[in-house]
Amino acid sequence: MSNLETDPRGSVETFEAVPVDRGRRLDVVVAERLPHLSRSQIARLSAAGHVLVDGSPRKPSFHLQTGQAVRVEVPAPAPTGLVPEAIPLDVVYEDADLLVVNKPAGLTVHPAPGHPSGTLVNAVLARVHDLPGTGGALRPGIVHRLDKDTSGLLVVAKTEDAHRALAGQLRARTVSRTYLALVRGRIAGDEGTIRAPVGRHPSHRTRQAVTERGRPAVTHYAVLERFAAATFVACRLETGRTHQIRVHLAHIGHPILGDPVYGRAPISELRRQALHAARLEFTHPATGFRLMCTAPLPPDIAGLLARLRAGETRRTASVHRGGGTRGEQ
Repeated sequence: MSNLETDPRGSVETFEAVPVDRGRRLDVVVAERLPHLSRSQIARLSAAGHVLVDGSPRKPSFHLQTGQAVRVEVPAPAPTGLVPEAIPLDVVYEDADLLVVNKPAGLTVHPAPGHPSGTLVNAVLARVHDLPGTGGALRPGIVHRLDKDTSGLLVVAKTEDAHRALAGQLRARTVSRTYLALVRGRIAGDEGTIRAPVGRHPSHRTRQAVTERGRPAVTHYAVLERFAAATFVACRLETGRTHQIRVHLAHIGHPILGDPVYGRAPISELRRQALHAARLEFTHPATGFRLMCTAPLPPDIAGLLARLRAGETRRTASVHRGGGTRGEQ
């Protein structure tokens, strides 16, 4: 167990190393005892002298001994200068602890240096005036992200406790995230699992790729419908690497339709990748009950799906009238 103290300057968490911690790295033990902190956060805190053992700052590689007192100081985030903006939001669920938003394609989740406005964070700040800073200086309340041109469900924490609990669930892989996608080509099997590490592309720094140096990544998929040259699939994330679904589907030879980075020829009726976060399920951090939210396909993907279905109907009718190609006879 750890003890938590809070004040306007931040929070302090303390615990005592137990016998099973003896000889183990400090950052590993802290990550286990304080699961709301990532290893990278712990490394930054340690470098700034905010991770102490028996009152002395220690490096992440420090090896603990039984009974040593560990103190982790998390400073309050510095003012961000972020400006609330009255950007319309499609709120699927909201209470005192969190809100779930159906993000449209084209909306960036959080500001980046030099681009402080026009994002989901700016819109949420106009609705929630005291977002926690746990997600980072430019990501207040943000627990997970969606690519700018991926639509669908995203949860935002309204309190420090909610952010801590939801981030812990993501790390424990107890958050269920299901995406719908239209991909190029006909996937042969009805379901499958892609296990391939994803990391930064070795030569294109703005892209991700399946690479031996990448982090473990797992995507489960199930075929919902097949068309002449496309497949409608549901994908469930087991891990959440950057661009994971897009990279994994391209890796097996079925890139997402409309994907300008990992796809092939552009789709005239679709100006972005046909990927939508349709279902999100997690344990509510305050009530302990499972919360499940859904979002229907947006008009652009729904329209493309309808056209594919219409084309399949015409193709089938042609075959039945004897007008099929040699490959169909």
